[in-house]
Amino acid sequence: MRKVVGYVHRHLAQRPSGDAEGTAWRYSLMNWGHDPLAKESEAMTRQLDDKVALVTGASSGIGEATAIALAEQGAAVVIAARRTDRLESLRGKLSDDGARVLAVELDVADQAACAAAVESTVEEFGGLDILVNNAGVMLLGPIVGADTTDWDRMIQTNVLGLMYMTDAALPHLIERRGHLIQVSSVAGRVPSRGAGVYNASKFAVNAFSESLRQEITQRGVRVTLVEPGIVATELRDHITNEAAKNSVNARAAEMRQLQSADIAAAIVYAATQPDHVAVNEILVRPTDQGW
Repeated sequence: MRKVVGYVHRHLAQRPSGDAEGTAWRYSLMNWGHDPLAKESEAMTRQLDDKVALVTGASSGIGEATAIALAEQGAAVVIAARRTDRLESLRGKLSDDGARVLAVELDVADQAACAAAVESTVEEFGGLDILVNNAGVMLLGPIVGADTTDWDRMIQTNVLGLMYMTDAALPHLIERRGHLIQVSSVAGRVPSRGAGVYNASKFAVNAFSESLRQEITQRGVRVTLVEPGIVATELRDHITNEAAKNSVNARAAEMRQLQSADIAAAIVYAATQPDHVAVNEILVRPTDQGW
């Protein structure tokens, strides 16, 4: 919303005084509670000022964009990932923009490290309100003749890592009636040839998340499943099967891909709803994606 208000503010500033269309735009936004010409409009859009968020896989892509978007909404943000050099760069950027931020080295496949990341969050900021389980790998390839070490990595990261983080965070999310946001994939809905184990890992995320939602929703904890389609990130770069990598890259090149900020916007949308509103599932595909 901040970017929308900023755009409209510039748009209105270029219009002559008394312009009817400009007046209508401003009136519409005022009805939403966002007067683009008021000095305090930016502050009015900061809906997470009293919240603490932990984002895994925050060193690039969707995780990085989500950390930035949550910080823009006023949240204190804990950025967690394995690549500490990238984390430090992001930490500096967020800090320079006035955000409260903590960087934590984290491999989600290490259960003790997951518990330590949550503990560091609570020690630094006094609690935890939002966990964004974003860390994941997509190692596509056929099942027949597969390198099963790829299977191990996907299950350890995409499934067990997400579960470890969820387990460590749950006591704090229950205490503060918080929000668990799981980044899954359209692959968790639609199986496809050449993606069998990745599909299985994301189907597991979806099933786990819905089961947990049924356990904790009446305790005030919201659970949101976000399922992106093709996003222009480095996720595909790590595919070890060259034929699979070439195939998915060729398909992606034929469409207008989602950007990381598109998924971050969906996450912020879910996180900023009133407490009585639980957005349980968001499926986001590129318009051009037919599967």
